[in-house]
Amino acid sequence: MSGTSLDGIDVAIVDLRGSKVSSLAFRSTPYSRATREAILAVSNAETQTWAISRLNFLLGELYAKAVLETCRAARVPLKSIDLIGLHGQTIFHESGVSTMQIGESAVVAERTGIRVVSNFRERDIAAGGQGAPLVPYVDYLLFRHRRIGRVALNIGGIANITVISAGAKPEQVIAFDTGPGNMVIDALASVKTVGRQRYDKDGRIAQSGTIQPWLLAALLSHPYFAQKPPKSAGREQFGREYVSRLLATRLPLADLIATATELTARSIARAIPEGMHELIVSGGGVHNRHLMNRLRVLLSSMKVVTSSAHGVDPDAKEAIAFAILAREHVRGRPANLPSATGARRAVVLGKMS
Repeated sequence: MSGTSLDGIDVAIVDLRGSKVSSLAFRSTPYSRATREAILAVSNAETQTWAISRLNFLLGELYAKAVLETCRAARVPLKSIDLIGLHGQTIFHESGVSTMQIGESAVVAERTGIRVVSNFRERDIAAGGQGAPLVPYVDYLLFRHRRIGRVALNIGGIANITVISAGAKPEQVIAFDTGPGNMVIDALASVKTVGRQRYDKDGRIAQSGTIQPWLLAALLSHPYFAQKPPKSAGREQFGREYVSRLLATRLPLADLIATATELTARSIARAIPEGMHELIVSGGGVHNRHLMNRLRVLLSSMKVVTSSAHGVDPDAKEAIAFAILAREHVRGRPANLPSATGARRAVVLGKMS
């Protein structure tokens, strides 16, 4: 898994037996600055097709290397791996219209000798869906409870929730992107530290700043937050241009980061329906103590825990999810939730290399 935060490549090795998921290893390989800048250069931007083509193959090599290094570090024999689920790097996502994830799966298959399932989002769009979110299917398998209403929250570059009411059936699951997660905070932190820091460690910069109420109100009035689900977001709404507009206010960067952090917390809290009992958080945002504290204050009626409380590594959860989605592809099982993506029907996701 490599997400919109552009941190790098997350590799999870898992043993899947029925509904039981056992994590054997997890390793995160950071992108080099040059790779990160190359991805940003082709993300939601007009660019030359040769740049995308070359980066597609380069990322395939990097993904394969990350898999091989994870196996070596964890002493997991490569021949024991049956299947690889590859999300790829999203460089463009136009909800319900088109999407593009790059990172050539054929290269990964050739370098590892393992079958690779990739390109999960296209089939959902072809079936009339948004192409996202896809992890809710996995959230339902992992966290559904007969008597407890749960919300699975992943705070990556974009934040997304899966609402699973007590005893819910698959068609009753509600899921969507709530808006920015770490994306805006990370970009502002990089500007403030002149690139030395790509995120706000523990939320310390946000804590040192002052939330600007007028700016927060303006940000929360963004049309995306008023849209009804199914909906999905990305750099198209909250990327480079969005951050540039914030910087144009000329407010102190600590204040901008404080306000952006509050925007993430408020937009998440507003999206969660009443009557839910437990919030299960995963993704890089779990390491932002200030953000997690704000969620606990704003959602004081709910129990707020990380996914580790349920035996799932918060950093590895998205990578684990695509392992499960790859397995469903091989078994010929539909793995999108039309109630979450808006698709006309449930379909088998992914393509095999």
